[in-house]
Formats: sequence, C-alpha cells, structure tokens
Amino acid sequence: MSSSSQLQPVLDRIDADFDNSLTRLFALLRIKSISADPAFAGDCKAAADHLAKDIASLGFATDVRPTAGHPAIVAKSNSKADGKAHDGGRSHVLFYGHYDVQPVDPLNLWHRPPFEPVVTDHADGRKIIVARGAEDDKGQLMTFVEACRAWKSVTGSLPIDVTILIEGEEEIGSKNFVPFLEANKEELAADFAMVCDTGMWDPNTPAITTSLRGLVYEEVKIKAASRDLHSGVFGGGARNPIRVLTYILGSLFEENGRITIPGFYDGVKDVPPDILAQWKKLNLTPERFLQPIGLSIPAGEKDRLLIEQITSRPTCDINGIVGGYTGEGSKTVIPAEASAKISFRLVEGQQPDKIRKAFRDYVTARLPGDCRAEFSDHSNAPAIALDWNMKPLAAAKRALTEEWGKETVLMGSGASIPIVADFKRTLGLDTVLVGFGLEDDNIHSPNEKYDLKSFHKGIRSWARILAALAEAPR
Repeated sequence: MSSSSQLQPVLDRIDADFDNSLTRLFALLRIKSISADPAFAGDCKAAADHLAKDIASLGFATDVRPTAGHPAIVAKSNSKADGKAHDGGRSHVLFYGHYDVQPVDPLNLWHRPPFEPVVTDHADGRKIIVARGAEDDKGQLMTFVEACRAWKSVTGSLPIDVTILIEGEEEIGSKNFVPFLEANKEELAADFAMVCDTGMWDPNTPAITTSLRGLVYEEVKIKAASRDLHSGVFGGGARNPIRVLTYILGSLFEENGRITIPGFYDGVKDVPPDILAQWKKLNLTPERFLQPIGLSIPAGEKDRLLIEQITSRPTCDINGIVGGYTGEGSKTVIPAEASAKISFRLVEGQQPDKIRKAFRDYVTARLPGDCRAEFSDHSNAPAIALDWNMKPLAAAKRALTEEWGKETVLMGSGASIPIVADFKRTLGLDTVLVGFGLEDDNIHSPNEKYDLKSFHKGIRSWARILAALAEAPR
C-alpha cells in the first residue's frame, strides 16, 4: 500500500489523539532543562531520559549518549527497528532537535511560572501554549515525534527510515556536539537532515528556510598613548583612539548602504528571479517590519528590497563601542585605547576567513601614525544555502502547501544556525529546515509561547512530509 493512500488515516489519528499529544508535550515542558546553568544539569539529564523513553515506546532503537556536557539522544527507526524487510531504495532522514532551553530571567516579567505550561488566549484570540521551551525547541521537535507516533500507530512502521538526533546544548553553542558528530558520523549517515527550529511566514503561511546567513564576529582595539591623557594638556597634539576608531568604522559604509571593504561582495549571488518575484508578492513593508520597533526607514542597500536586506544580503553591524570615560559627570581625558565589536552576516559565496582578513586589512591600512590595532575573533560560521531544486525540499514544499492550503514560501533567514553548517561539514548532509514558529513567540524572552495551531498542524505537516518523501526520488 502506498504512503499516500495510508496518509488520511494517519491524519485522522493525529486529530483524534491531539489532547494526548498536548499532555505529552506538557510533561516535557515541565522539566527545567536549562543548559546554561550547572544547577540544572540533573534536569537536562531528566529531559534526555524522558524523551528517550517516549521515543523508544514508538519502536525506535533508542540510546541516551554521554557527551562532554549534557547528553544526546540517538534513536533509529529503520528496517531492523521496524521488524520489516525494506529495500535499499527507501529514503533515510536524520531529524535534529534540542531539548535544552534558555534561562527564564527576568522571572518577574513572566505572567505565570515558566515551567507550568498552560493553554491560554492570545490578545488577538489565538489559542497559545505558554511555557519556557514551548516553541524553542520542545514544541517544535515534538511535532515530529507525534507525527512518527501516528504513523506507527496506524501502519506499524514509518514510510521512510528515520534517525532522530536530539542534543542538550544548542542554547549554549553546541560546544560538545560537533565532537559527538565526528565520533559517530558513520552511525549518523543519512540522505539528508531535517531541522524543526525555524518559523512560518505568518500564522497561516508555511515556509521552508532555504538559506542561513553565516557569521564573523570581530573585536578591534585601537591603542595610542601609554596612558590616558589630560585633554587640556594634550588635546590637539595627541592621537585620540576614539576619533581614529569612529572614523574607520564610519568609513565602512557608503551612503547607499553598501559596505566598502574591498572584496566584500566577491562571490555574492542574486536571488533567482522566480524566488525574488515570490518575495515581492509577500509585500514585506517597512510599516509591517519596522513600525512595531519604532522605526520606519530601511537602512540597508537602497537598491534592494527590504526582504533582501534582512535575509539574502550580507551585512555589517557595530554591536558595541567602548572608550574613554563613561561614568557619571565629567572627566576630560584622551583615552589610551578604544574598542568596538563588529559582526558580519554572510551569505553563500562568502568565506568567513577571507572576510575576517579583509576587515583587519581595511582597519590596519587606515591607522595613522602612533596608533596600532589588536583584533580578537569571537565567532565565525559559513552561510548555508540549499539547492532550490533539491528533491526533498520540493516534496516538503508540496506537503506543506497541501496541509495549510497556502503556497509554501521559500525564504532566507538572516540568522545563523551553526548546526546546519556542522551537518554539512562533518556528515556531508544538506538540511531542509521546516518549522512552525512565529515572530511573536517570545523565544529567549519571558512569556515564550507556541500557537496551538502551530503545534497541531505542525504534527499533521510532518505526517504529510514523511509520506511525500517516501514517494519522492532519492
């Protein structure tokens, strides 16, 4: 029997069992798996054990694996785990999620205890789940687990082979996860990866994230005199590092918004015309995007759409600047040094190492006499872009459109998800990013929420995607 003919009973099962799905999610949300605080290490282990037990109940061969930090979960549903004989033509997907959550501070801004989940009403009438981790990422990963549960309940197996990989340190940079991937890369082999940690275009329009911007985060410190100087005595005669630094930083940008670093745009490609036409139809206006934060004028490249500025074009932002006296009152000094932190969001075609070198060369070439620069590298990750014609992407796109009744948007993300680059670099896997979060979900903030509709239709969406992948060419 084909997967498409089995799909409707699976969807019916999801609807009939939805209250139980919600109960299972709430049990996970009550676990205080805050990875950043060592005081909650036991809770992180409890979350891993809880999830592993639940997934194992679906017939997955499941292990909780130690890492140098919080444990990871590896669960396999394949021909051996199913107890069925499958031919080698089945697709095999590696699904990734994370059980760890952000700290809840400031606690006084929460409307109710953050680890006591509840379904309540949003101001606009939507039903929402409120709890820490409701969207990021417990609610998201459970949409996939519940879809697998429905398939196993109705048919006894999954339509494709699945390995579920769940980590416990995403919120603290996955610092122990890449070594885990490297140590287990043969076991984690698959055709491609899928991640449910992204969002929709709006509450009714599904989306697949097809690109993630990379990141280079630099700190530069300009030094001049051997000590802070009295500005009345040395003003006009001694170099002022703040003046030097701000001059160089100001010269990074042309009036039209382009970045002036030589070679910065080398390798940057335009969005394909058909995708750009789709983006234009979305009509992302400054009023919609900027007005809620008290702004009105896009600040990026003037010849680019706003949606391009925030998703598919590279950027440079000055994230912090320090120098001289910043306390109360006055202190007339020429500081001995001044520093700034600068981040570059990169797109496909840009190499982090080349951008870092180009920036440092740019600063060094503009240093006047008596000044020197010191640099620190805080972070870097390459950009990720999917092949627009990738078969799993096309199958997922069709499935989402069928479930939501609206054309699925293929969109870029201005943010970075380093694990996607790690999958490519370590496991050789491309990643399809499907998620059901919304921009008002307050992730990393008090009163985090997940729309009840996102959770319900997210489960149904994954059920459809599994069926579509089973019938798509490998």
